[in-house]
Amino acid sequence: MPEELEIEFKNMLTQGEFNCIKEHFSFTDKDFTLQKNHYFDTPANDLREKQCALRIREKNEKFEFTLKQPADEGLLETNQAVTEEETKKMLAEGSLPPGEVESALQKLGIETKKFRHFGTLSTNRAESLYKDGLMVLDYSFYLNNEDFELEYEVKERESGQVIFLDFLKTMNIPIRHADNKIKRFLRTVKTD
Repeated sequence: MPEELEIEFKNMLTQGEFNCIKEHFSFTDKDFTLQKNHYFDTPANDLREKQCALRIREKNEKFEFTLKQPADEGLLETNQAVTEEETKKMLAEGSLPPGEVESALQKLGIETKKFRHFGTLSTNRAESLYKDGLMVLDYSFYLNNEDFELEYEVKERESGQVIFLDFLKTMNIPIRHADNKIKRFLRTVKTD
């Protein structure tokens, strides 16, 4: 499915809260999968200007190219499977593989011949079905930084938010704003 609407709720965690949630879901280290998000933009930061994000996610020896765009509710994701060779070429040269992502970029008016890789964020992720959604526990590390985050991915915003806030309350975790990973990464790039 090349396009899908992403509705998720996020909360930053302390390491102690991360460990409590890990225990709550009985996650072991084997339940966590390493994924790498390789981020791209034009030299003029055209995507950032449009509040979009472009990444290749590397997970379990598979590669997925994703463009995220703001939508009325959540984010619109355009996804495309790519090969390891296409990924290496994009990382080295910034040349886009043809397909759905390239078409979506053209619709945005983004010049698709000039992209640069500006960094990689790695995440150890564990997932569990929870009520009507997917609870995701993330430990991310990038540029000498680390953070801990809880995400809840749902199909319907209102009931999903109630379930997520109730879970945080049950776990005695305060509500903390969580920017998406690319924003946290970019904030670090600016300050490092």
